[in-house]
Amino acid sequence: MFKSIMGLKTSAAAIVIGVALSASNAAEAAKVRVVYGDIPSVESLHLLAAFERAKEQGVDIEMTYLKSEDIAAQAVVGGQADIGVGGPYALVQKVKAPIRMFMQLSTLRFYPAVNGEFYKTWKDLNGQEVAVHSRGSGTEAIMKLMEQRQGIKFSKISYIPGAEVRTGALLQGNVKASIVDSSGRRLLETQAPGKFVILPLEGVKATDEALFANTNFLEKNAADVDKIVEAILTTWREVTANPAVISEWRAKYKLLPDLPAAQAADIGPYFDELAKGKAFPLNGGGAEAAKDDFAFYTLSGQLTGEASSLKVEDFWDTRPLDRVLAKVGSK
Repeated sequence: MFKSIMGLKTSAAAIVIGVALSASNAAEAAKVRVVYGDIPSVESLHLLAAFERAKEQGVDIEMTYLKSEDIAAQAVVGGQADIGVGGPYALVQKVKAPIRMFMQLSTLRFYPAVNGEFYKTWKDLNGQEVAVHSRGSGTEAIMKLMEQRQGIKFSKISYIPGAEVRTGALLQGNVKASIVDSSGRRLLETQAPGKFVILPLEGVKATDEALFANTNFLEKNAADVDKIVEAILTTWREVTANPAVISEWRAKYKLLPDLPAAQAADIGPYFDELAKGKAFPLNGGGAEAAKDDFAFYTLSGQLTGEASSLKVEDFWDTRPLDRVLAKVGSK
């Protein structure tokens, strides 16, 4: 079951989410309510396939799309959802939210892109506006980190959810500087060769998206959580071994049937590039990923304090991953 809630204003988010996501009866309460702070696209196909495979194992998953990752995190904190997709490190630290990440889905693999008619280097962005995915997202963290490294200051950071939406905004001239995924980078290169400059980005190693949940939910629903983790791990490993399987799953599960032809044609190249680049965490991240995140997010300003002083257990619950890895083995 899929729902879409777009255009929410943060001030009213709690009320709107509560209405949209509330369980109406005992059967509804048995669902695992997953919220995703983005729109469904090529880059989420493997996750959607993994959820379908978890359903085949008896997990009743209900997927809801929200405007941004921070609204998705609010839904999990407020109990209107069970599992969120994102990386709410700042929220956990700032408000001591009782939520924990329990599986890394992807690492940051993005490409800062600027319109070459206006900008050529990072220094040219001093005093200029840039567009990222959402507040608290990995794309925002990257841009804030580059401000520090390059000694510049953006005039404004605007929020445009969806890498393909930001790519379209660049092509249409609505924004001049943003950050896109590999699919978006290729589209810029093919649709407007020579027009855009991809700025250098080095030394970035951190979580882009993870699964997170309320600690109480993780305790009471360990069996379903383990099935979800196992479905994702096995899916990630199969995609890495054979990226073409994504197209097979898309047909089998009828995923994103209204995808534009140009985006559908990019499914193969997109997942082939990610597989070759070893973008899929085959062991789910865990404590090692958390420590990499501490280093990155303290540098970028999303987390406060020294990275070495932060504790994995304050942000992660690694028990589901440990149980599943004991079953399926480490890669």
